[in-house]
Amino acid sequence: MNILFLTLLDFDNLESQNIYTDLLRKFYREGHCVSIISPVERKKKTGTQFLKLDSRLNILKLKIGNIQKTNIIEKGISTVMLESIFVAAIKKYYGTITFDLVLYSTPPITLQKAVNYIKKRDHAVTYLMLKDIFPQNAVDMGMLSKHGGKKLLYSYFRRKERLLYRDSDYIGCMSAANVEYLRKHNSQIEPGRIGLCPNCIEPVCRDINAAQKNEIRKKLGLPEEKLLFIYGGNLGRPQGIPFLIDCLRRVGENQDAYFLIVGNGTEYGNLETFIEQENPQNVRLLPALPKAEYENMILAADVGMIFLDHRFTIPNFPSRLLSYMQAKIPVLAVTDPNTDIGKVIVSGGFGWWCESNHIEEFAKNVERAQEADLNGMGEKAYAYLMEHYTAGHVYQLIMSKVNKDETIGQRMPAT
Repeated sequence: MNILFLTLLDFDNLESQNIYTDLLRKFYREGHCVSIISPVERKKKTGTQFLKLDSRLNILKLKIGNIQKTNIIEKGISTVMLESIFVAAIKKYYGTITFDLVLYSTPPITLQKAVNYIKKRDHAVTYLMLKDIFPQNAVDMGMLSKHGGKKLLYSYFRRKERLLYRDSDYIGCMSAANVEYLRKHNSQIEPGRIGLCPNCIEPVCRDINAAQKNEIRKKLGLPEEKLLFIYGGNLGRPQGIPFLIDCLRRVGENQDAYFLIVGNGTEYGNLETFIEQENPQNVRLLPALPKAEYENMILAADVGMIFLDHRFTIPNFPSRLLSYMQAKIPVLAVTDPNTDIGKVIVSGGFGWWCESNHIEEFAKNVERAQEADLNGMGEKAYAYLMEHYTAGHVYQLIMSKVNKDETIGQRMPAT
């Protein structure tokens, strides 16, 4: 089967580990031909490159405008222009390949015309892996509005969202709450086209003993005797950083617990200011690390943390959960009430949850973690990961839908 994967993720091969490369690696190992468009932003000052890695795998490094870490005007223009750039590239570099399946994710929603083009040209099955629900998430965060001066922009993106859903034969959602939300707010989509497609990885079991854990902490300058809570990932509006700061302030006197925050984002400076001004003795802030270093750091932690802003009406399901589960540590989720990530964690027996407007409940959950069987809960986390969130599991979910098309597999492989 010939597969085309459209993404904004920048990678040169399938050896790196993330929720997309792990899944694509599974498709490749199952004998499928995988073609990828993985763009590179203009600021990196490299032109478009076509990487033919072997007879069944190629990656088009497509030059696009700047989207990450740039001003909002440039980001907006670059985002809107994406689909026309992608369509032109498909015609030029993939004009001789007939694709059976197109895989793509949100963000962004502005690849709709590229998806539509392949769907019409090749009669391909189109499968959307829904990772965020835009533009509603921007409305929740106050960046867009359904009224006033920002209404026009919201209406444009909402129309693009509807068109992308229209052109997607199947829409895979990260959790049951996402499925329910999409069906409720998009009645034009036939219910049978919406199903589960959770975040996934190819797990790597890395068991370490207490001595090895302490050695990692020692190298990082972290206390060896305290219960180490770690948060890793984006530090922006969606994570509700002001509330995170309030939580850290509340547990400042809990000298048996230590909180390590690792990441980058628009709110990083606020955390820096909090630490400089109040000098909490049980908090450390580090900028984002290379993935391998970060994954090694998690092994030294006792509890992983997830924070989401309480204003969200859409059910986010952060992929950083998988890193914690892979490291066999329980999880403390502090989120809005609309996501079901807390329900999954609690029902699976590998963590705690509270709403991200209840500071006292956060403090109580920290105390519960200090009294819990962390090793036992960590084993439950890993077992749940192996049952629900592996690349092999998600591969089967996607193929169960794709195999309904009787023409799949009857076409010639890519050359």
